[in-house]
Amino acid sequence: MNHPANRDDHSQIEERVHLDVAVIGGGIAGLWLMNRLQQDGFCCALFEKNQLGSDQTLASQGMIHGGIKYTLAGSLSKASESIADMPAYWTRCLAGEGDVDLRGAKTLSRHFYFWSTDGISSRMSTFFASKAVQGRMDKVPRSDYPDLLKHPDFSGQVYKLQDIVLDTPSVISTLRGKVKEQVFSLADSEYEWRRNKENQAELLVIREGKRLLIQAKQFVFTAGKGNGPLLEALSISKPQMQLRPVHQVWVKHDLPYEFYGHCLGADTTPRISISTHSTTDGKRVWSLGGSVAEAGVKQSPEELIASAKRELCELLPWVDLSNAEWTTRRIDRAEARQRNFLRPDKAFAKSAEGIDNVIVGWPTKLTLTPNLANEVMELLSTLKVPHTTNCPAIDLPQAELSATPWDQEFSHG
Repeated sequence: MNHPANRDDHSQIEERVHLDVAVIGGGIAGLWLMNRLQQDGFCCALFEKNQLGSDQTLASQGMIHGGIKYTLAGSLSKASESIADMPAYWTRCLAGEGDVDLRGAKTLSRHFYFWSTDGISSRMSTFFASKAVQGRMDKVPRSDYPDLLKHPDFSGQVYKLQDIVLDTPSVISTLRGKVKEQVFSLADSEYEWRRNKENQAELLVIREGKRLLIQAKQFVFTAGKGNGPLLEALSISKPQMQLRPVHQVWVKHDLPYEFYGHCLGADTTPRISISTHSTTDGKRVWSLGGSVAEAGVKQSPEELIASAKRELCELLPWVDLSNAEWTTRRIDRAEARQRNFLRPDKAFAKSAEGIDNVIVGWPTKLTLTPNLANEVMELLSTLKVPHTTNCPAIDLPQAELSATPWDQEFSHG
């Protein structure tokens, strides 16, 4: 991407498009925000350089959680309390009763499990039984264990969380369907950023010999780690971004287990997290997160796969994965920079410093996507961004949905 041209030579501009709000980045954060903007009557459009959901969104495990997984130190935290109501919030949206209509999105599971090994059970059971988490998780009797943990060799404890797991491709598809006509694709080579003499950002599109200048009262950057190059292109120094990398493992198999759960370990991060997803050829994929994915950042794909196999063999020795396929992918989770690289407790949205019409946002985690939209909508209200009655047509191709990363990786294999 080119750096901004600090000139006002519009002599070769063939067309100008004026928007109230232009959203840059077509993951779940940008698409959710587009739904809110359109419902609120803004003249808006979204621009994506790849495919919708192609990076962080579709690589996530789809967990909409209420923060209990942040209590593994044995007490409630600021992070756990800031998202306590999110499962209920998303559930209303899935029923068509929230601020975004998610009817049509698929729910993979209406709860998530914590399971523990013998050594961890006694340490955690007292806190999990406390009033602090009552109503947010329940101990599961052995007769109701999920199929994966019903084996007679399993001797730990199981708790059920009031969390949900979503099929993120169907969420992206549902969100796109409401705003499809205003969601556009732009290749890296087709645009450049510039500042005009009023110190405002403009997006110059040069495509098929035509020049199109997109002007917006506010540009909102929701491109995840792609916000970094956007900020650099416009010489914006604040806010800043930090990346929290993971090395995800995906296991493709024919086993009958559809499972969604965290295994408790000695750390404050789950020892391993398992979620189940479908491939286009009808098989299942386990997505493995938690400590195994975080530690995997320092490992090669071969080392990480070997480590994940050892973990599953130790935790679930009755599960035969000898015929499974394995692959990995490195993923950079993007956040607003914090002092000492701390994890942000909530979504972040703020006007960029040194430029008049740019808002920068990161949801921090999938669960907090609605909060990011709320923050942006409040900023637009504070900035008194007006609503334009007639929204212009834009002669650009519509952005398409991305394939899931596990389908991409296994098809390459």
